[in-house]
Amino acid sequence: MSSQEISTKSSGPVDGIRGVPSMDAAKNWLDVRGIEDIECITPDMAGVARGKMMPSSKFLNASTLALPSSIFMQTISGDYPEESDTFEYPPHDGDLGLVPDLSTLSTVPWETDPTAQVICDMRDQSGGAVEYTPRNVLKRVVGAYETRGLIPVVAPEIEFYLVKTNQDPNIPLHPPIGRSGRAIAGGNGYSIAGVNEFDELIDDIYDYSSAQGLEIETLIHEEGAAQLEINLNHGHPVELADQVFMFKRTIRETALKHGMYATFMAKPTQDQPGSAMHIHQSVINKDTGKNIFSNDDGSESTAFKSFIGGMQHYLPKALVMMAPYVNSYRRLTTHTSAPVNVRWGYDNRTTGLRVPNSDPAGRRVENRIPSSDANSYLALAASLACGLLGVEQELTPDDAMAATANEGENDLPCGLLDALSIFEDEPKFKEMFGEEFIGVYGAIKREEYETFMRVISPWEREYLLLNV
Repeated sequence: MSSQEISTKSSGPVDGIRGVPSMDAAKNWLDVRGIEDIECITPDMAGVARGKMMPSSKFLNASTLALPSSIFMQTISGDYPEESDTFEYPPHDGDLGLVPDLSTLSTVPWETDPTAQVICDMRDQSGGAVEYTPRNVLKRVVGAYETRGLIPVVAPEIEFYLVKTNQDPNIPLHPPIGRSGRAIAGGNGYSIAGVNEFDELIDDIYDYSSAQGLEIETLIHEEGAAQLEINLNHGHPVELADQVFMFKRTIRETALKHGMYATFMAKPTQDQPGSAMHIHQSVINKDTGKNIFSNDDGSESTAFKSFIGGMQHYLPKALVMMAPYVNSYRRLTTHTSAPVNVRWGYDNRTTGLRVPNSDPAGRRVENRIPSSDANSYLALAASLACGLLGVEQELTPDDAMAATANEGENDLPCGLLDALSIFEDEPKFKEMFGEEFIGVYGAIKREEYETFMRVISPWEREYLLLNV
């Protein structure tokens, strides 16, 4: 593998734990740690890790690494969509090149044999970026900021549930047993006792994260039964999307070690709150290093208001990238804790767009709409694109909302197909995300909906079987 093939830009810190600047440095890093195997991974359209595992010597001497292009056109159930006017399969299901981003190199701490992992970008036969792959979609949006002299900054918050292991999908999920010997109940938001129920598991999450160079800012217990939230430090969008991608793997593996599952489903249990992936966003002027959301005197800038205006206008149209499954829309219903609006307010958690209390340098917008089931690369790309379009078009937001905002009508599409339709019809998205991505993503989502419709639910058997 030549040095020209290695993407070393970007993503994570080079701190001795995670990331190296070159293939020569990678060889030394692997030798020092006695690494035997390495996983070359990349997120598919669902955010699932795909790739190849190989001996370290093979990785260091490989000239090419490849995956079939069809990997990125599979549904979550492993099916393939039908071709259409907007979607066609590449001829012969040709290979795409895996190009390791060496700044993401880290250990895999839950493996018994010394193992490393590295996140890869996808390139076509000519060496160009494969624009419909999730990491490249986010890079495209970040590039749109960079060409305007701007640097987006994000900080995701990821909610998830711990549940008892369950091998039968027809049986509802239940909370696991904590150290008290009892299943934890809901209504334990910010409860330290709730966190302490899973002390050993959480200690392992911290240990595994530290070993990979991943930084957790805080961990709390959320409102749901055995529902936790991890907040990440702010940083570059690609780096933070990588961290969410790796955190999800880490949390799932840690839960399995402790005899339970971790799920990032948006609504895993019908009587419990849904799980979100809140995204805090600000934008830095590349030349001055200052937050463009604040004027020199500390007041709110025109760009800040336009960013919010863009979010209000475009978020409903981009929702399918932040709520990608039928289950996602079970979370986004009225009279719940989830926001179903694109109103904004100061420190107002009932609005879809919250402006947290901060000093002028830290002024930011929190997008509370995305679900935790979303692919982190696509959710960040969608959210940032909406804000940038607002800044470019100098859109004006509604007045800030001081009252409760989530008790009225739903401002968002109510289902997957509705969300997909308005996504595909927005011409600005073709430039932001690329026509090829929109075609592939739309085909996958339609096929997933068709697969869902083949399943008869307990509700139908309960209320229709003998009554209609």
